[in-house]
Amino acid sequence: MSLTCVFSGAVHGVNAVPVEVEVNAADSGNIDIKLVGLPDAAVRESIDRVVTAIKNSGFRWPNKPITINLAPADIRKEGPSFDLAIAVGMICLAQEQNGALKEGALEKCSMAGELALDGRIRPIKGVLPLTLQAKQQGLKAIFVPRENAVEASIVEGIYVYGIETLRDAYDLLSGESSIKPQRLDREVFFRSRQNYLIDFNEVKGQAHAKRALEVAMAGGHNILMLGSPGTGKSMLAKRLATILPTMTEEEAIETTKIHSVAGLVDAKNSFLATRPFRSPHHTISDVGLLGGSSHPSPGEVSLAHNGILFLDELPEFRRSTLEVLRQPLEDGQVTISRAAGKFTFPSRFSLVAAMNPCPCGYLGDPARECRCSPNQIEKYRQRISGPLLDRIDLHVDVPAVDYKELRAETGGESSEVIRERVEEARQVQLARFISHPGVIANADMGTRLVTEFCQLDRHSERTLEQAMDSLNFSARAYDRILKVARTLSDLEGTRDIQEVHVLEAIQYRTLDRNLWV
Repeated sequence: MSLTCVFSGAVHGVNAVPVEVEVNAADSGNIDIKLVGLPDAAVRESIDRVVTAIKNSGFRWPNKPITINLAPADIRKEGPSFDLAIAVGMICLAQEQNGALKEGALEKCSMAGELALDGRIRPIKGVLPLTLQAKQQGLKAIFVPRENAVEASIVEGIYVYGIETLRDAYDLLSGESSIKPQRLDREVFFRSRQNYLIDFNEVKGQAHAKRALEVAMAGGHNILMLGSPGTGKSMLAKRLATILPTMTEEEAIETTKIHSVAGLVDAKNSFLATRPFRSPHHTISDVGLLGGSSHPSPGEVSLAHNGILFLDELPEFRRSTLEVLRQPLEDGQVTISRAAGKFTFPSRFSLVAAMNPCPCGYLGDPARECRCSPNQIEKYRQRISGPLLDRIDLHVDVPAVDYKELRAETGGESSEVIRERVEEARQVQLARFISHPGVIANADMGTRLVTEFCQLDRHSERTLEQAMDSLNFSARAYDRILKVARTLSDLEGTRDIQEVHVLEAIQYRTLDRNLWV
């Protein structure tokens, strides 16, 4: 045999593309090993790792010129995940010395893994998308590092073999190994990981803020909390994921895939069945938030997909960094173009932001005096651009909690009780927008859908008109109020928007009511 082909895959964005590792031994020429097929530096370095691992594992390969091609040649290959496939391909060129393979063994399986110099298989990033790609390709099995086996076994319809050494891989192909495929009870496994360690009833007081947060999650709205330091804004935000609808299996796989590509999945945390909560520091760069670099990887907006992105101390973020949020908030995805190609990462999340009402933090505080001038307050406010504020539906005040509320035994309703109401409201919205692809919640409605689904009766119309005139609401606030009123109606289970819903929605426009000055 002078040519052998081993199936593998390359991660491209959050998905994978099939790669064939072709290994050919020539009959004449200088004895060396050439690697082609647009490999990056990490892939080119694999030759030294592979050769040493083969020797230390007791295998042989032809003492001839060897050419390794990673096809297709127009896709850049990155990372060390091709080590295992290259090594198996080289070993298979000398079957008479290393032992015969089972007939058709290489035609049925894919493999991915990084080799240590002693032949051990080290874990890699992106195993879940690689496994999904192998299944889609019609392969029957995939060989992955043992530490990645549970992550890969989430995919049904393909045998997943967790291997520890290069010898294990070859023995499996030759039928001489007793290693069994990884077994996983998906339903039990999924359910066992749907537990949160925190609960909404741990937050004392803040009934108004809790109500606003419930409304925001019920309608998929973005929300901004304003309050002095120590009022519980961060504590409330961290518990928001616990009242979002329970993750479906499809959402969990999609979310895990993103975290796998980012290298945040390991043997202990092999699957994300709870909604992610991401809280980047205000010093984060544009690339860190959006994703990118020379080899594009998911940023915080994608790691928060199907969950919460919390930006604490919102005005402290660089203005340019905040501006990059506009595309993911609008489209639910991020597209990054680099020399290596064009990459699209999903980024449908709920934006939750928090800020002080002024630079010192005590504007409107009954116990502390504000030291800021009106000019300082205005400058502080203007750090957040109008286009970004335009995408935040609710602004809510979070006042200080008094002593009696702090001493209360419980903080009110549990996350489970609130989540049930949120899920019921979301089901109503899914039914409403069933014929409108891409719209799954009230916050996603455009102007046309707002006109269609947010009709007001005569009393409600008059109330909103008076509010627009007397409180100097902007035109952008009009649609936001109607969307939030629609969500309030869904939470109460009423078909039509009522005047009380409009009045409550108006309360959630703190910034538009100019309460800072």
